[in-house]
Amino acid sequence: MMNDNKGQNSTNINWYPGHMEKAKRLMMKEYKNIDAVYELIDARIPKSSKIKNIYDIIGNKPKIVIMTKKDLADPIGVEKWVKYYENLGTKVIVADLNDDNDIKKIINLTHELMEELQIKREVKGMFRKEIRALVVGIPNVGKSTLINRLVGKKVVSVGNKPGITKSLVWLKTKHNIMLLDTPGILWPKLDNKEIALNLAAIFSIKIEILDVNEVAVHILNKLNYYYPKKLQERYNIAPSSLGLDIEEVYNNLGGKMGAIRHGEVDYERVSNRIVNDIKDEYIKGIVFDNEM
Repeated sequence: MMNDNKGQNSTNINWYPGHMEKAKRLMMKEYKNIDAVYELIDARIPKSSKIKNIYDIIGNKPKIVIMTKKDLADPIGVEKWVKYYENLGTKVIVADLNDDNDIKKIINLTHELMEELQIKREVKGMFRKEIRALVVGIPNVGKSTLINRLVGKKVVSVGNKPGITKSLVWLKTKHNIMLLDTPGILWPKLDNKEIALNLAAIFSIKIEILDVNEVAVHILNKLNYYYPKKLQERYNIAPSSLGLDIEEVYNNLGGKMGAIRHGEVDYERVSNRIVNDIKDEYIKGIVFDNEM
């Protein structure tokens, strides 16, 4: 019997590898050397992918929020979050980090943001300085991709799984910008079930931390409530305003997929298929954070 876990909004998941705590300490030591901050968040989960207590780390440094993976996100849902963060006084760029034009926007906005600082230096008879920017974000939001694009070559590993980068290093670009690469940082306790499930759905936390069936049901429910056409197109499942009958859905999908073992539906196999449909980009044009 499947359980859609409605109403549960808390979790005792703890996931805070030692390298993340070390990175946080090192960033605090580098604080005085940082001119600006690139905070990357995933456009599909613009709230859930935002680092908790980020201002404890970056203070009042000039910041650009870069909403990545715009090619995978719902543009209407994204625009609501852009306006939300801009109303908080934050500079925002929505980007596909493989798009040259979006990379140029990031470079141009960085220099625009730093122009006042550069003018002050010139007034004092000093040369314009090389901007030092901290690149920060939770795992799997595109930090390594951004750095490689700005540097102009592969200098850090890229992978569709959390925890690739594990140390801090300054990297030079040809744009008069130095980058401080950091590991993806998460808060010590994922105490909100909705956030934890959203993070697992886009592989920002290891899928093994949560029950894969629970993550898959979360994805199905999100599609049912907010993207019913995608639910029907991908799985040929009719959406329901009353909520999905999860057991019926799994029996249906299991039969279509041939996911039958000993005469019964292999729930885990069906769940892995649903979860991997997000990872493999068969399901896109989504935003799973809907409440500000």
